[in-house]
Amino acid sequence: MMTQASLSRRTFLKSTSALSGTVALPWVMTVSKVAARSFKIGLIGCGGRGQGAVVDALEAAQTLNFQVEVVAVADYFQDRADRAGKRFGVPPQRCFGGPKAYRALLETDVQIVLIATAPVFHPLFLEAAVKAGKHVFLEKPVAVDPVGCRRVIAAAEEGFRKGLVLVAGTDMRHDWNFRLTHQAVAVEKALGRLYAGRVSYCIGSMFRTQPIEPKSADDLVRTWQNWVALSGDHLVEQHVHNIDIANWFCGRPPLSAVGFGGRARRNAGDMYDFFSIDYDYGDGVHIHSMCRQVNGCYNWVGHDFVYEKGHTSGSDYPNPKTSPIPPDLPRGKSPHHQEQIDTLYLVAKGEPVNQLHALAESTATAIMGRISAYTGKQVFWDEIMTDPNKNPQLFNLQLKPTAEDFENGTVEIPPENVVARPGQPA
Repeated sequence: MMTQASLSRRTFLKSTSALSGTVALPWVMTVSKVAARSFKIGLIGCGGRGQGAVVDALEAAQTLNFQVEVVAVADYFQDRADRAGKRFGVPPQRCFGGPKAYRALLETDVQIVLIATAPVFHPLFLEAAVKAGKHVFLEKPVAVDPVGCRRVIAAAEEGFRKGLVLVAGTDMRHDWNFRLTHQAVAVEKALGRLYAGRVSYCIGSMFRTQPIEPKSADDLVRTWQNWVALSGDHLVEQHVHNIDIANWFCGRPPLSAVGFGGRARRNAGDMYDFFSIDYDYGDGVHIHSMCRQVNGCYNWVGHDFVYEKGHTSGSDYPNPKTSPIPPDLPRGKSPHHQEQIDTLYLVAKGEPVNQLHALAESTATAIMGRISAYTGKQVFWDEIMTDPNKNPQLFNLQLKPTAEDFENGTVEIPPENVVARPGQPA
């Protein structure tokens, strides 16, 4: 059993004094009242991001002076679940492997489930976790297609009605400087009206570059980052972080997207190398989104929002008149750490929270851009999210193989190096 011991009073006070001025002595008094709180957590998806989330959760417990025990882990691959279980002190009988491993974990006494699998599995796993009455931390993105996004929205609404805490793995929304800047410029309008902006995730190549030649469902899961049906393409899987910030600062998802992209370097899977999307948010506000995974190019990951009185990167104006951050919430050492502090803090409060609706909208925004780039068409929000009759083909778009295909053994291997071509159907 792995737990986090209580901090000593000296270490506790020292860590508190290092926080922002918005968190002062009253935090110590408030946390002391709930210091006996204890939580059992489980992990679904034992890769690097999943195990990192568990480490952050254990450190978050220490920060909050809570106790957290990792009581179960699950992964598509039994050997990976076993390794994670050994790392976190989970008994072998609670290390579950296989396509149905998530079910076995949800039947245990876990209270908080961390889900960090390939995005294709997120809607199914979230639905099951909500049905089982578990609080959830869900990594981004929530899905790979419009059908999956709407499933997540419905499941999250049901979870909220059941009193559950559902936290999104969009780390910048948990970052204090982003939260304070958003309050100042988007809520209090310190810089006036928003005119336009740009968001970017342009980096070097990632994951496999040579042909994978998959022969089985296992091969697809092991290389999920290279397949559109499992990851959503890197515009959805990675750039969703920045698109989420655009939605947040605009206060709404866009009305439409027009974009393009292509494949220039990679020879594995079926994804694009780059995208360029124009998002129309209405009222004359356009946000340009670009992302690329190609070596030897200029790189930039960030945001720039232009207002009538200046501009902001989204995190460089942290001086609102009123802080949106609760006075008893401690500040983590990193956004990933803060995500888990926020999760435990919100569960301890005992009030329902739904952060997944916004993440589902940001995921759908990225998917809308991907569809536009793949087809060369302008794609509208109501076509994929709200009006089933306007464009049924897009509204009902569901990529294959689905999560259910992996569970039922009905996976058909997609052809490698066959990519979408603009001017053809999605």
